[in-house]
Amino acid sequence: MEITTQGYASLRTYVQSNWKFIELRDGSGNTIVRLSPSDSRVKWTHLAGESTLKLQVIVKGSDSDIGLGKTFAASAIYDVATGGNAYSVETFTPFTIQGADDELTVIHSIQVPKVV
Repeated sequence: MEITTQGYASLRTYVQSNWKFIELRDGSGNTIVRLSPSDSRVKWTHLAGESTLKLQVIVKGSDSDIGLGKTFAASAIYDVATGGNAYSVETFTPFTIQGADDELTVIHSIQVPKVV
C-alpha cells in the first residue's frame, strides 16, 4: 500500500532537517568541500509542499576553501558534516574555477516520493 500524502510530507520535513550537508566533488568522486545551510552559500530553494526538495550551493573562485583550478563534476547529500554515506549523488557537466570571479551554482534535487 502507498503511504499517505501526510507521510510523504513528514519524510520531506525529515530530509530537509537532517540531510542538510551538500558535498561538491571532482570528476573522480573526491571531495572538494562539504557545506551545510548554516553556511551563507547554501540554502533550500524549493517551495513548501513541493515533492522535489532543492538544496542550492554557490561557490566562487575567491572563496578561501575553493581556490582556483578545481574542477567540479558532482554533488552529494549527507546527514553528517564529515564521513558518513551519501544519500543522493548527482553528476553534472564538469566546471573548472579558473578565476576569482568564476562562480558555480549547483542545485541538488531530491524527490520524495521518487517519480519514475
